[in-house]
Amino acid sequence: MKIKTRAEIEKISAELKKKGKKIVTTNGCFDLMHAGHVDSLEKAKALGDVLIIGLNSDDSVRKVKGPLRPIVDEKNRARMLAALEVVDYVVIFNESEPSSLLGAIKPDIHVKGADRKMSEIIEKDAVEKNGGKVVLMPFELNISTTQIINRIIKINENEKS
Repeated sequence: MKIKTRAEIEKISAELKKKGKKIVTTNGCFDLMHAGHVDSLEKAKALGDVLIIGLNSDDSVRKVKGPLRPIVDEKNRARMLAALEVVDYVVIFNESEPSSLLGAIKPDIHVKGADRKMSEIIEKDAVEKNGGKVVLMPFELNISTTQIINRIIKINENEKS
């Protein structure tokens, strides 16, 4: 089972570090999985030995994205991520940002999208404090969950008229 609790992932991370494995993390909502998510996760995994995904809980997504999100609940989002070959572990976190979780995992590399500036990465200090580094990964595919939702709304509006 790839889906772990925070306590389990903290123990697993410590064991992996002892074995000299390079831990890569990333985090997000992963609501309405799409090819852009898969592409980013494949590139993140290529940076190390083990890829751990910090998944925003439903409550956390609502704090970040608003009361109508997520579209897909946390258990189903976690299950979809865990089904991907490139993902080694998934851990759900309740905070609006992953600094606390990353402090427990102590990744060697934490990957974020290059749509942000390094100065905007709130969790940067938590990663660097434990000797890790943040890598900004460019998006190759022009796709997002928001774009998908907006397209669904447009199709729905056209079908009503």
